Amino acid sequence: MINQIVTKIAKRQFARALKFEEGVKPELPDCRDEKYRLLYIHIPFCEELCPYCSFHRVPFEEVLTRKYFGALRREIYLYRDKGYKFGGIYVGGGTPTVLIEELAEVLALARESFSIKEISVETNPNHLTDRNIEILRKSFVNRLSVGVQTFNNELLKKIGRYEKYGAGEDIALRLKQTMGLFDTVNADMIFNFPGQTPQMLSEDLAILLNLNMEQITFYPLMTSTITQRLMEDTVGKVNFNREKRLYQLIIRRLEADYESSSAWCFSHRHGKQALIDEYVVDYDEYAGLGSGAIGYFGGVCYANTFDIAEYIDCLDHGMLPLKASRKFKLRDQMNYDFLMKLFSTKMDVTAVEKKYGGKFLKTLWKEMIAFTLAGSFRYFTPYLRLTPWGRYYWVIMMREFFIAVNNFRDYCRKQAGIE
Repeated sequence: MINQIVTKIAKRQFARALKFEEGVKPELPDCRDEKYRLLYIHIPFCEELCPYCSFHRVPFEEVLTRKYFGALRREIYLYRDKGYKFGGIYVGGGTPTVLIEELAEVLALARESFSIKEISVETNPNHLTDRNIEILRKSFVNRLSVGVQTFNNELLKKIGRYEKYGAGEDIALRLKQTMGLFDTVNADMIFNFPGQTPQMLSEDLAILLNLNMEQITFYPLMTSTITQRLMEDTVGKVNFNREKRLYQLIIRRLEADYESSSAWCFSHRHGKQALIDEYVVDYDEYAGLGSGAIGYFGGVCYANTFDIAEYIDCLDHGMLPLKASRKFKLRDQMNYDFLMKLFSTKMDVTAVEKKYGGKFLKTLWKEMIAFTLAGSFRYFTPYLRLTPWGRYYWVIMMREFFIAVNNFRDYCRKQAGIE
């Protein structure tokens, strides 16, 4: 019952919060502070479009992709000229390593332009080649996140990844050969696929434990409304009622050797502290570069155009490709911080109170009481820490947050004429 209530409330709140303004040309102000933010770079091109994926992605075309990388470099210059400072880079997709030399040039330019301390890059198993790894290492990539999803061959076939990315056994071997070559190698997994049984999930966990992975991210399936309908035709209907049981299985199998970096990211207890996929946890503000990328500055959420031709054209003419924005009210900003900080399993109450001039707890007192009664967290000065119950509530809320983001992406893709 509580799970259903949390889902319903989160769905309504995030759908409201992510209604971007239309017909208003967003403008990004010059930066007038010394704050270090995160630089998110989006590469939308994929060799294979997976049916469950709601991210902004299009089929790979080499000529268009090279033009796109050129536009990305021009976008980096524009942020540099506006005075922004960045301490970390996260490159997501799509498939960022689809043209590895172009990616290396982008990373080199970003490192020349900003004081970058850490770089995280997503990739797919078929890109774990000696040549690609050497280029990524020379580009000072600290963390490599590999999109595995599952090792089960039947499920890989259903979700359209078997032929392109290989059998589960091959993927496991590539992961094993890559371990130790970066500060962190992360396996991106998904649970609650239609047809994924507890036994299948348990077998995936056994492989990960045998590999002694440095980091494991287990996302719940997060499909937009449109993608859910497409999934029903290809893989099957998504059943969220199974989600909690599968999540508890993950926790039971991993808790002895891994600690929670977030509600769904698990880092080996003997490994280094590293970037996680949810960079929004580690950085209060971030820039989104690339077509369809989303950024957040000073309580304003910005989105770049999803039309790749328009994106390139804007940057050819020296303009930022901003297409939409949403100014969060103060309470929405507090709700956002409440969600993201506790997703990391703990929130520094003193720091967040200082940020909002002592108004944070007074404003969100109803939420605090409700989640306290539900057994979501405990207070150990100065932190609120999620309990095991609370971690799953935050999985629900983050799932609904990203579904709302994915619905926004679907709307923008439709407006841009992308199917």
